[in-house]
Amino acid sequence: MTTETSEIIWRPDPAVVERARITRLMRAHQVASLADLQRRSVEDPEWYWTTVARDLGLRWQRPPDRVLDESRGPAWPTWFPGGLLNVSDNCVDRHVDAGRGDRPALIWEGDDGATRTLTYRELQREVSRLAGALRGLGVGEGDRVGIFLPLSPEAAIAALACARLGAVYTPCFSGFGAAAVAARLQDCEARLLITADGFLRRGQVVPLKETADEAVAACPSVETVLVSRRLGRAVPWRPGRDHWWHERVAEAPDAVAPVAVDADRPCLIIYTSGTTGRPKGAVLTQGGFLVKAGNDYAYLFDVGEGDRLFWLTDLGWLMGPLVITAGLLLGATVVLFEGTPDYPKPDRLWSLVARHRITVFGISPTAVRGLMPHGPELPRRHDLGSLRILGSTGEPWNPEPYRWFFEHVGQGRLPIINYSGGTEISGGIVGCFPITPLKPCSFAGPVPGMAADVFDESGRPVRGQVGELVVTRPWPGMTKGFWRDPTRYEETYWSRWPGVWVHGDWALIDADGFWFIHGRSDDTLKVAGKRVGPAEVESVLVGHPAVAEAAVIGVPHEVKGEAVVCFVLLKPGHEPTEALRQELAERVVHDLGKALRPERVLFARDLPRTRSAKIMRRVVRAAYLGRDPGDLSALENPDAVRAVAEAR
Repeated sequence: MTTETSEIIWRPDPAVVERARITRLMRAHQVASLADLQRRSVEDPEWYWTTVARDLGLRWQRPPDRVLDESRGPAWPTWFPGGLLNVSDNCVDRHVDAGRGDRPALIWEGDDGATRTLTYRELQREVSRLAGALRGLGVGEGDRVGIFLPLSPEAAIAALACARLGAVYTPCFSGFGAAAVAARLQDCEARLLITADGFLRRGQVVPLKETADEAVAACPSVETVLVSRRLGRAVPWRPGRDHWWHERVAEAPDAVAPVAVDADRPCLIIYTSGTTGRPKGAVLTQGGFLVKAGNDYAYLFDVGEGDRLFWLTDLGWLMGPLVITAGLLLGATVVLFEGTPDYPKPDRLWSLVARHRITVFGISPTAVRGLMPHGPELPRRHDLGSLRILGSTGEPWNPEPYRWFFEHVGQGRLPIINYSGGTEISGGIVGCFPITPLKPCSFAGPVPGMAADVFDESGRPVRGQVGELVVTRPWPGMTKGFWRDPTRYEETYWSRWPGVWVHGDWALIDADGFWFIHGRSDDTLKVAGKRVGPAEVESVLVGHPAVAEAAVIGVPHEVKGEAVVCFVLLKPGHEPTEALRQELAERVVHDLGKALRPERVLFARDLPRTRSAKIMRRVVRAAYLGRDPGDLSALENPDAVRAVAEAR
């Protein structure tokens, strides 16, 4: 990994630094530098998180007695003990009360191009009416509610209405099959499911209600199904159990006050897929999720009033609830998109930016790789002048797509705020800032408030070499365990070194202090004693002009311990040949050394990926080896498992 000054790809100009919210925060508290802010935020969490809550304008029904109670140990902290608040109140009512009710809160665009806008006042009314309808259907504090909807105004309204009542919502990917939805509803023992009659994806009807019915049939805890009329299509109906959203809210009051709940009360249970066994239900709290989301989006992405925030996501991925919550908390306009990046034309995202004047735009590296083959001229055809911040998360970058995004979407003038953390984090561990230089694919350092480090195999901090990404102090937003499975939570994150959260990512801090993520540590390759992250090999492959995407795995080898196997998707116009196979293998050898020569290079027609476009290497490995792939509920394209097995 090079560290020369020439590798700096972007530096903020003084105007960018001057307008940044993090600059104003530091000046207000006489903090000299970002490094000083990061250090003080970890050493004095009482000061930092009190300061953040005040800067974000958080509204408490009762202020907390203190910021942090660690009496149960670092794995089980209580944040803001004694404090009462409500997510819905802070995201909606607070703005209406401050005279911002006529500003747009949500802008939605459907797959078919239909649009809808809700102001903060209109959103308050819709959230209140749905909360009243849910209360009328028996939902109260602590009850779990499943949300199985596309990314629509109704998805945001449903999440906020649950929070308003002190209920707990469980978001499910809109592309899930019945078994995946059922697994989540069963685990959290949901009483009610909110779904829709269907929605459009690539112009085709997705029959959401039928999938929901099949899931609910396996979930005896679900007593009620509330159905939003998205398409107006005829759907199966079970009287007494099924209710139309529009009919129930028509009977509900326009004003339902938010319930003041303990800051440490669960707000949502969001499930992540494990390598083995059932999905893990991360429990995120009203106060912790709210403060962590606001912290990250205010100081990394510089979101504030007047911004239009977009992320290519789904409610079932953390980025969905995170963007909705953070954007509304900060008084911005959240742009929700039901469709796909390349339908009906491959410039759909760039036209979306131009049409809605988006200012902060987030996407995953894989989605960028998928758009690159359509050519750099597509983003140039649209007026992207409203953009001022680019965001990315979900997986490590490769240099070529990073530069493509920077040069052709950001036109070389915008920072890419790279952001990495996880569902159990409620946001980021490391990130970038609008006030610091950028190297391609890098992170500037830990998010303020995160005591992040990189440890070697003996648990000592290391620099200049790859190690385990760890967090050594608690933070607001950290999962309150896994839902009804504390042992699994402790074993997953806290069992390696005492009092240390081991996140499961490989990371490196270079000589200049820039951070790099090298993929999941359980994906790591160890070939003849040489340890390497698969993303490093994938970057070499994707750098070839014929390769669109790549997935690299390690497989057992009698001599080397592990051998490298590469799966590649070719760009249109390129055919799989033995000559190309050899060329790709030699490219890896040239860049990474003979020890990492691929055992096999295979051409696949597809690779298994999540709805957030992240390639699931563990599924690739299992399919190649003919083993049980574990939980597949997050897969966008289940047929890709067969495509891996058939790769040649």
